[in-house]
Amino acid sequence: MVDDDILSPERVADPYPYFAQLRQEDPVHWNEQYRAWFVHRFADVWEGLRNPALSSDRVQPVFENKLTPEQQEQRRPTFEILEHWMVFHDPPDHTRLRRLVNQAFTPKQIQALRPRIEQVVSDLLDDVGPRGEIDLIRDFAYPIPAVIIAEMMGVPAEDRDLFKEWSDAIMILVFGGARVEDRRERAQRSLLELAEYLHGLIRRFRQDPADNLITSLVQAKEQDDTLSEDEIVSTCTLLLFGGHETTTNLIGNGTRTLLDHPDQLQRLRDDPKLLTSAVEELLRFDGPSKMQVRLVAEDTELGDKKLRAGDELYFVQAAANRDPEEFADPDTVDLGRSPNRHIGFGFGLHHCLGAPLARLEGSIAIDALVRRLPDLRPGPGPEVWHPTLISRGMEHFPVSFTPVGSEGRTSGGAAA
Repeated sequence: MVDDDILSPERVADPYPYFAQLRQEDPVHWNEQYRAWFVHRFADVWEGLRNPALSSDRVQPVFENKLTPEQQEQRRPTFEILEHWMVFHDPPDHTRLRRLVNQAFTPKQIQALRPRIEQVVSDLLDDVGPRGEIDLIRDFAYPIPAVIIAEMMGVPAEDRDLFKEWSDAIMILVFGGARVEDRRERAQRSLLELAEYLHGLIRRFRQDPADNLITSLVQAKEQDDTLSEDEIVSTCTLLLFGGHETTTNLIGNGTRTLLDHPDQLQRLRDDPKLLTSAVEELLRFDGPSKMQVRLVAEDTELGDKKLRAGDELYFVQAAANRDPEEFADPDTVDLGRSPNRHIGFGFGLHHCLGAPLARLEGSIAIDALVRRLPDLRPGPGPEVWHPTLISRGMEHFPVSFTPVGSEGRTSGGAAA
C-alpha cells in the first residue's frame, strides 16, 4: 500500500523518491485520494501521449458531467475563458487554434527577442548585484519572462504588476493547488479582471495596430479563418500565464540544481559550449512541469491496467524523466548528457508552444547569473515550493553572493 498524498509538505519539496517507488512498484497507479490514474514509466507516458483515447478535451466534460447545476452557475465565467485554451482541445479544434497562434511564434520571431532578453537579464543583475542577498524567484527568475511576455503583448510597463497578481491566483487553480483556501473564487476573479483588461487592449490594437502579439493574433488568418475576440482573450491568458510560469520555474529549479551539484556548475563555467545541453539536462532532472492531465475518452489499456471512459489520468513527466530504463544514471546530473530524450515540455500535438522562448530565456538567464555571481550559494531562510500537482516551482528561493557592481565587478572595484 502506498500513501497517496502527493501534496504532503515532504513530497512538495522532493517528490522524486515517491515517484521512483511508484515507477518500480505500480507504474500505472490508481490514486484513491485524487480518484485518478498516475502514469510513471517513460515508455508508458510516451505511449499514452500518443493515444487518441486519452483526451486533452477535459474542461467541458468535467463542467457538464461532474458539477452540480449550482456549481456550474458559480464557475461558468471560469469555464467560458478556459474552454478556449488550446491545451484543452483535441484535433481539429486544437489544430486550428495552434496553427493560427503559431503565426505569432515563429523561430525567427523568437530569436529576434535575444538582444532584449539579454538586456533585461543584464539590467536585473546590475540591480541585484550590489545587494549580496536576494530572493532568486522574486528578484530575478520571475521578472525576466514577465517583462518579455508583457512587452510581446503590448502591455504598458506600469501595468505589469497587475499581471503577477492575476497569474498567481490563476496558477493555483490550473496547476492543482487543492489545499489553497478559496482558490476557485480568487482564480475566477483574477481571470475576469484579466479578461476585461485584455478586451481593452484588443480594441486598442484593432483600431491602432502595433508590432506586438495581440496585433498579430487580431490579424492572424488561415484562408478564411480568424480568431474570435473571445479566443484571442483566452489565448492571451494562456500565453501570459504559461509564458512566465514555465521560464520562472526553469530558471529557479535549474539554478538550484547547479548549486546542489557544484562540480557540474564548475563544468558549465569552464565550458560555455555546454550551455545548450546543460539546459536540456536541467529540464530533465528537475523541470518546470511535474505532470500533464488527460481524460479517458474511451476504454483503453495502458501498461497492465484497463482505463475506463471518464477516468482522469496524469502523465507524471517528472517520474518518466528519471526512468532508468530510458536514462543511464537518471538521478545523476550530467550537463553533457547525450542523447537526452526528456519530455520536460511534453511532445507531439501538445508540445509546449512556448518551449523555444523558455529555452532561450532560461539559457541566457542561467548563463549570465552563474558567470556574474561566481560565488552564488543558497542563502538564509528556507526555499518555499508551490503546493501544486502539475507544476514544479518555487515561490521563494533565497540566495547569497559577494556583492558586485555592474558588469560583474565587485562593489570595491576589483574584477570579480
